[in-house]
Amino acid sequence: MTTEVSERPAPSAAGGGPAPSMVTGLRSWTIFSIGLGTVAACTIGMFLPLVPEAIGVLGCVMMLALIFLRMPVALAMMIPSLLGLYALRGTMLVESTMATMPYGETATWSLSVIPMFVLMGLLLWKAGLTDSIYSAAQRWLGWVPGGLAVGTNLAGAGLASVSGSSVGMTYTLARIGIPEMLKAGYDKRMAIGAVIVAGLPGQLIPPSIMLVIYAGIAEVPVGPQLMAGVGPGVLVAVMFTIMIVAMAIMRPAWSGADTRLAVRSETTWPDRFRSLLPIWPLPVLVALIIWGTLSGTFTATESGASAALLSLLITLWWRRKDGPFRAVADAAVATISSVGAIFFMLIGVEMLSRMMVLTGITNGFSEWVESMDLNRTTFLLMMLVVYIVLGTFLEPLPMLVLTVPILIPTLENLEISLLWFGVFAVFMGELAVVSPPVGILSFIIYSIVKDPEVNGGQRITLGDVFVAAAWFLPMAIIVSLLLIFFPEIATTIPDLTSG
Repeated sequence: MTTEVSERPAPSAAGGGPAPSMVTGLRSWTIFSIGLGTVAACTIGMFLPLVPEAIGVLGCVMMLALIFLRMPVALAMMIPSLLGLYALRGTMLVESTMATMPYGETATWSLSVIPMFVLMGLLLWKAGLTDSIYSAAQRWLGWVPGGLAVGTNLAGAGLASVSGSSVGMTYTLARIGIPEMLKAGYDKRMAIGAVIVAGLPGQLIPPSIMLVIYAGIAEVPVGPQLMAGVGPGVLVAVMFTIMIVAMAIMRPAWSGADTRLAVRSETTWPDRFRSLLPIWPLPVLVALIIWGTLSGTFTATESGASAALLSLLITLWWRRKDGPFRAVADAAVATISSVGAIFFMLIGVEMLSRMMVLTGITNGFSEWVESMDLNRTTFLLMMLVVYIVLGTFLEPLPMLVLTVPILIPTLENLEISLLWFGVFAVFMGELAVVSPPVGILSFIIYSIVKDPEVNGGQRITLGDVFVAAAWFLPMAIIVSLLLIFFPEIATTIPDLTSG
């Protein structure tokens, strides 16, 4: 929104109005002041003679205020947690927490899979797999109704699953896919929408960093949790593909119908099969992880280590004439930075969970749900609405951090599988980065489409981006309902693994 204001011409002196930069600055200072005032009020309130539950609520409010003030999520969790622990039990508990929790929470075998997956994704990114995946999808699917959008959707699923970052995948795919679809005559909202939802299945299909983080928060086995995402990830990709094809058939003008025959005539079968050669690492790596974990041959960490080693060899070979060791070094440094941030966040999660347990919020919420006599389906439908609302102003990690520790006792009482709920929560968290007004992917795409090389001379507003997201959100809600009413979509493969 700031960009839109700054692009308007400044009013003349005769108009007497303030300059846009002054208005924007005043608005920013107002928001900052409100956030800072909220933090101060919560801090003071924690040390008043309140019941423990009130201290827990103030801690959650302070965490949200700190996140809105752009403080790193880990610190935004740690600060109110430590203040709450001090207010509840004094200095000794804070000292013991700081002394033992960081090591105890991160030095676990189950979390050792995180650096393996992060390194694998960054190595393949440096090897240049992204362009090859999109090119193959375009050659194979460009001729069907909405083919370029379908190819973009499936390419995004593959890229997000490998890179572990929906944001990074969206940035790359928007630069490549949107110009191609606009050139082919696609409606701008159709092109943008296909890119926005392309990463949604990627955080469910292994390797998924978000599912690993959830496993750390909920303390469930990493391997079965990764397997639980396979079925839902495929379902999401298939459902969005069906939607895109249906939209293209009902509104041919939205999908560049006049260009499909040209694409079919220009692309030969040898071209299609040649396009598969550069992307063979992706299906091989995903198959290695799934097969190794499903068969019991590898643990999740061993599967990740094998995939990282294969990715290293691929990067060294593919970049052998273009600085291979530089690419590996860059990937290693980025891995250390990313893993450090993830582990730092997990420490904050554990501190927040401990504070919530001491305040009685988790047990209180569970008792409240029991008093309402909700069954599994009713409770999950309620949580679907709650997550959609939270997604309008929170990103995935804060959503998981804020809700999962509170919900675990309730999930156990209602006999809801923690593995299944991990898939549900991660998918709803991914919707958070799409949903306005905070959806970060919408703003990233808006910043990209302002480039003339991307928009091809078309005017694309932030409203167009939000409309494009709104077109596809109903299908995401349908997928969520399917997961609720048919939990076997997520639990069948983990059950086979355990069997």
